[in-house]
Amino acid sequence: MKDEFIVLSPTAILGYGFPEESFYRGLEKNPDLIAVDGGSTDPGPHYLGAGKSFTDRIGVKRDLRYMITEGVKRGIPVVVGTSGGCGAKPHLDWCREIVEEIAEENKLNFKLGLIYSDIDKETVRTAFKAGKISSLDYVPELTEEAIDASKNIVAQIGVEPMIDALDRGCQVILAGRAYDPACFAALPIKEGYDEGLATHMGKILECAAIASTPGSGSDCVLGFLGEDYFRLETLSDERRFTKESTAAHTLYEKSDPYHLVGPGGSLNLEKCEFIEHDNKGVTVKGSVFEKAEKYTVKLEASRKIGYRTISIAGTRDSILIGQIDSVLKKVKIRVDDLLKKESMNGKVHFHVYGKNGVMGSLEPETDLISHEVCIIIDVLAPEQSMADTICSMTRSTLLHYGYDGRISTAGNLAFPFSPSDIKAGEVYNFSLYHIMEIDNQDLFKIEVKDI
Repeated sequence: MKDEFIVLSPTAILGYGFPEESFYRGLEKNPDLIAVDGGSTDPGPHYLGAGKSFTDRIGVKRDLRYMITEGVKRGIPVVVGTSGGCGAKPHLDWCREIVEEIAEENKLNFKLGLIYSDIDKETVRTAFKAGKISSLDYVPELTEEAIDASKNIVAQIGVEPMIDALDRGCQVILAGRAYDPACFAALPIKEGYDEGLATHMGKILECAAIASTPGSGSDCVLGFLGEDYFRLETLSDERRFTKESTAAHTLYEKSDPYHLVGPGGSLNLEKCEFIEHDNKGVTVKGSVFEKAEKYTVKLEASRKIGYRTISIAGTRDSILIGQIDSVLKKVKIRVDDLLKKESMNGKVHFHVYGKNGVMGSLEPETDLISHEVCIIIDVLAPEQSMADTICSMTRSTLLHYGYDGRISTAGNLAFPFSPSDIKAGEVYNFSLYHIMEIDNQDLFKIEVKDI
């Protein structure tokens, strides 16, 4: 085991890009691993259900080209977690095609590992009936109906399948949906480094320079893992790691500041220590991985619930803005009455930016001081044509609605786009966001290909 295991994290998410200068500065340190988080469920359930990437193909290919050509040439393993954005089979296959293109165009030869994290419905049903599936906080209890309606069910894999692929000699690994730190932690854990420190370091490296200050989602950083510590360094003179930025990112997307749960156990950070250096770096000590009695993984899936059409409009009419809530309520009542009479099924929602478009009913600032607001008409219906019709009816009703004090007889909405109504297509919501006990890692199929 080396004194330090070095990991190069090029970017926050594959496809976000990174400066070439930072990347090659990182390669000068002779890293033992190049790893990147390929995606997330943060952009919502649509991309998982639709089997599409939320990152752009050209951007993903550009990032992978640097990583794979340099990794293969220098003998550095390259590991990608949550490939294709959401990590289901369509996403993983999409990413594989890009890798094969890069290999052909650059005349590269290597062993490629593909780790599928898809879980079939029958496996989920069996676990559900056996009481091996539980809900996360604020998530409804699972039902068989939700399982049946789900598309692209995935589980967040841990380091074990990645270590298996590495043991099989894979030089480039594309993993399906994965625990974010796993692609950074698998190889050092395999090499004998501490699991708690490796996982915590992966928790920071997953978002690369976002954890530095000033943060950036498009820049490279290095992690140095020692026997009883890990150290972080930026690769741009514009930013640095601080105690505050590192500790803050440790808490990123976590509700408990001391115990971070993942596949097979949790990080205990009760004795964690952050030490800041003058050379843009931070050293972290005291992270401990505690194995769980039962190995669990998080399931994710979404189901289609209809089609969306939206219309975006602005208004600078102070008379309308002063009574915007009551006007929108009256418009909705009128539209609902029309829908009922025409036997049309759909839902209309208004987002009012400049008032409470971000927080909605949770917005604590109730005094409206905006001189202009943006109104988004958001329609969900069982069919696209029905969503189009309802959006059109709502837009025209609001455009010419006769509210109290109105002076102008023309419309009091300004539409930035023509056509004013935009088809947003299929709409999905999360149907599975639950924890499942598993007995072994055989659920996760691994393919090895000679490229």
